Amino acid sequence: MAIAGTSVPQLTRPGSFLLTSTSGRQHTTFSAESSRSLLICLLWVLKNADETVLQKWFTDLSVLQLNRLLDLLYLCVSCFEYKGKKVFERMNSLTFKKSKDMRAKLEEAILGSIGARQEMVRRSRGQLGTYTMSSPSGNHRSRAEIEHEALIDGNLATEANLIILDTLEIVVQTVSVTESKESILGGVLKVLLHSMACNQSAVYLQHCFATQRALVSKFPELLFEEETEQCADLCLRLLRHCSSSIGTIRSHAAASLYLLMRQNFEIGNNFARVKMQVTMSLSSLVGTSQNFNEEFLRRSLKTILTYAEEDLELRETTFPDQVQDLVFNLHMILSDTVKMKEHQEDPEIIAKGYQTSPDLRLTWLQNMAGKHSERSNHAEAAQCLVHSAALVAEYLSMLEDRKYLPVGCVTFQNISSNVLEESAVSDDVVSPDEEGICSGKYFTESGLVGLLEQAAASFSMAGMYEAVNEVYKVLIPIHEANRDAKKLSTIHGKLQEAFSKIVHQDGKRMFGTYFRVGFYGTKFGDLDEQEFVYKEPAITKLAEISHRLEGFYGERFGEDVVEVIKDSNPVDKCKLDPNKAYIQITYVEPYFDTYEMKDRITYFDKNYNLRRFMYCTPFTLDGRAHGELHEQFKRKTILTTSHAFPYIKTRVNVTHKEEIILTPIEVAIEDMQKKTQELAFATHQDPADPKMLQMVLQGSVGTTVNQGPLEVAQVFLSEIPSDPKLFRHHNKLRLCFKDFTKRSQF
Repeated sequence: MAIAGTSVPQLTRPGSFLLTSTSGRQHTTFSAESSRSLLICLLWVLKNADETVLQKWFTDLSVLQLNRLLDLLYLCVSCFEYKGKKVFERMNSLTFKKSKDMRAKLEEAILGSIGARQEMVRRSRGQLGTYTMSSPSGNHRSRAEIEHEALIDGNLATEANLIILDTLEIVVQTVSVTESKESILGGVLKVLLHSMACNQSAVYLQHCFATQRALVSKFPELLFEEETEQCADLCLRLLRHCSSSIGTIRSHAAASLYLLMRQNFEIGNNFARVKMQVTMSLSSLVGTSQNFNEEFLRRSLKTILTYAEEDLELRETTFPDQVQDLVFNLHMILSDTVKMKEHQEDPEIIAKGYQTSPDLRLTWLQNMAGKHSERSNHAEAAQCLVHSAALVAEYLSMLEDRKYLPVGCVTFQNISSNVLEESAVSDDVVSPDEEGICSGKYFTESGLVGLLEQAAASFSMAGMYEAVNEVYKVLIPIHEANRDAKKLSTIHGKLQEAFSKIVHQDGKRMFGTYFRVGFYGTKFGDLDEQEFVYKEPAITKLAEISHRLEGFYGERFGEDVVEVIKDSNPVDKCKLDPNKAYIQITYVEPYFDTYEMKDRITYFDKNYNLRRFMYCTPFTLDGRAHGELHEQFKRKTILTTSHAFPYIKTRVNVTHKEEIILTPIEVAIEDMQKKTQELAFATHQDPADPKMLQMVLQGSVGTTVNQGPLEVAQVFLSEIPSDPKLFRHHNKLRLCFKDFTKRSQF
């Protein structure tokens, strides 16, 4: 049996699911319509055949053939999934539009450019246009026809899935007494989970949940020992249906989820695996699902709690308390993740519930990586993946002693100094040996490799090729230990490409723009008087981020309530209106001490691993922002953030602030040093840029420039200062002029 777009061999003799080699035979391809018809024929046979005949047939099939049958049933679920009325309406409008376009093209092709005849047809088209639009015999179907077609499609979907469900139950009955039941039951569960993930009727879902409960009850080891990944999928599907708007579906889903916990508990007086999978599934569901309803899910959680309290058999055990703890934790995570979803336009807000376990933290990091990728924040997405890899490495080092694997977070310090927060060093850290902890597919060597490869790809898209090299330094020893020459060849090819781009894109890369944002006012709640540094895309202007934040918080509090403070002066809260929300936004630049500049040589060095930022505020002693040279002061504000940029978030809170006041002569020294640097850069460009040099010269030595070098010299160097404290600054300014005149003599 083949599906649309696939090949099927022309068999020379009849046989059921012949699996012999097809090499050397001619192949044909089925259309989508033919595939659908054949699958309907299969379902008709499965429905109308006697149950004993089917059991005999399934018994005669080999394990491979039975798995092929399960694959066909999986395809049937996808093929006959209910589409909904909206899809039929959209298809109807597209078909009608297409028919009108084809008619117009046909008339144009026949008539050509004959004016009179074409005019006559146009007139007749205008007269008959209304009739054509409303004609029931045309391609445009009425709403009643669309609703009828949707009803038929829904009934077909329900009938097809019920036939599939009956067939799965017969398969389970047939193989339950055989030795090869494990491999078949895994396939049955796969089809069952797939049907839960598709659009289904309430009638089908009730029967589906009943079959799922029976399967898990009869073969608990299937989920809890063998198909552990399918256990995670089942938890996700059940939680999704626990938030359904239909009460019967919620009841059945809650019952299935409760029995899953109960059966896991009965195996070993603990249901750690289901507890962890449910917690991870909830955080994933709330973070990604668009049709999620918080209120209905809370009702389902209350139902599960009621089941535990009224379960007489387990009342004297620890089970009710464990369920209560789990439900409480789910409520907390639900509140945190829903809060995060409400602030999806401001994705820097972290949900604390995500940091309670390694599995949960990993789920959150991957959700954040996906959100950053959607917003083209590739550097932040890469950081999320690096943190994920560091987290996995930290716990792998506890589980396995392999010298070629990273020893933990410390190995990733060259990629990011922030990864140490994933370190498992505190006393309350859970042990990876506990059941259900670190049991996901990523907590393996192959999972670690996959995360690192994704991180390298994201860094490459961000243009941070130096970081790509650091990621591969961690990855190469793993492939070398496994003697994987193919992977090593690929990695070295990508490294060559990365280093080539560093050379060819020299001076052309731009990584980001930074702004300090302060929040003032009780309406901000916890954000009141908090300051953050925001990382925005390259060449973002102050007006752009100002407009974005003003619009975002204006929607929350009201446009009349939010006000942007235009200057960067210290904010006096006593002068602010308590009924308003104030935002102060200032452009900031990375700040480095002199000793740091020895190691920060390239453009990448000066724009990576940034924790300190600086902005300047000019002022005079009488309160004005600007004045004459001899009265112009400058306030330098240096901000230190809690984490280095780029980070897993695009905003980081300011933890320390330092202010430096420059006197007028110090302001003049700084300005002269800046002009000298600009002149040196312009004169040493290769190739030379005459326009750039002309602009620098005009701004530096032009006689018409206000407060230029000439006026600076007249104000500060015409006389030796009377204050001995100014001697050092006086001499420093003289040396600046000496250096400036040398540069001007190029």
